[in-house]
Amino acid sequence: MSPSSSDTVVLVGAGNMGGAMLSGWLKSGVPGSSVVVIDPGPSPTMMKVIGDAGATHASTVPAGLKADVIFLAVKPQVMETVLPPVKSAVGSKTVVVSVAAGKTLAFLEKHLGEAAMVRAMPNTPAMIGRGVTGAFANARVSARQRDRVHSLLRVSGPVEWVSAESDIDAVTALSGSGPAYVFYLVECMAEAGRKLGLPADLAMRLARETVAGAGELLHQSPDDASKLRQNVTSPGGTTAAALSVLMAEEGMQPLFDKALAAARKRAEELAG
Repeated sequence: MSPSSSDTVVLVGAGNMGGAMLSGWLKSGVPGSSVVVIDPGPSPTMMKVIGDAGATHASTVPAGLKADVIFLAVKPQVMETVLPPVKSAVGSKTVVVSVAAGKTLAFLEKHLGEAAMVRAMPNTPAMIGRGVTGAFANARVSARQRDRVHSLLRVSGPVEWVSAESDIDAVTALSGSGPAYVFYLVECMAEAGRKLGLPADLAMRLARETVAGAGELLHQSPDDASKLRQNVTSPGGTTAAALSVLMAEEGMQPLFDKALAAARKRAEELAG
């Protein structure tokens, strides 16, 4: 379900993530006239997007504004400052969506009162429409509100709803932070190639395109990751030799177990 022209969608924060969501909404047909962007200092590029779309920009929450949907797209560290003025825009029919890591529904309710609320965790590929978002809705969110939020999140990529709020911290550890792990994998592959004698710039190009291409193949193929891995691996071949190291007992899996556990722990700490 797409928001109708009568829905008022308020975006608080028009940085990288907020700006990506706004651009996606507009491309998907959300009327600019129904969008209010609250940000004290959007970039010139974002101001042009807002102006061209006929959306409303305000530095602070306009008096008398009541929103159908409020998206909180600001960093967790500034939530404490940002939320109190937003409370005036929360009405009986409002659903609040937060994309701030670690900030719980209890934290949001402390500042905004009891309301329909969704915690969502997108990731940075959302900026090119290729993200994935985990989301949790509290008991006050109606089926219509959930559909509306889903349609707004969906412009950035698939949306996966979880059944417990605590699962959002695990989603944050896996997919929210996950792009950084993939980028670091490229760095590691390139450095290993350099140590094998390749020029550093060539090793980086090869690593970058290999990971990008493998990701696109994974995106387009109906096969799961293990099947695609097996398709590349000839018995006794070069790939098998490398995988015997990566899949050893002390290989990649225990490293990822520790890494994601550390990320989830940090998300829990950010919740206070």
